[in-house]
Amino acid sequence: MFGESVASWAMTDKQEVIEALSAMPENVSLDEIIEELGRMVAVRRGRAAIAAGRFKTQEEVEQIVASWFPNSSSQS
Repeated sequence: MFGESVASWAMTDKQEVIEALSAMPENVSLDEIIEELGRMVAVRRGRAAIAAGRFKTQEEVEQIVASWFPNSSSQS
């Protein structure tokens, strides 16, 4: 929602939060702040998972999803 700084990789957690808060409008609600912090955590976890090799390629995901509906093309 409020974006992420290009230089965030070099900042401490506290600095990232301060920057995110600074980018928000003065009338931002506590719920919106919590949502943004949640997004920041999710992005960080996602990047860590990718760095650790815990991800699926587009093709792998397509095969997994297709396996959920093995006869879908023959049903009408």
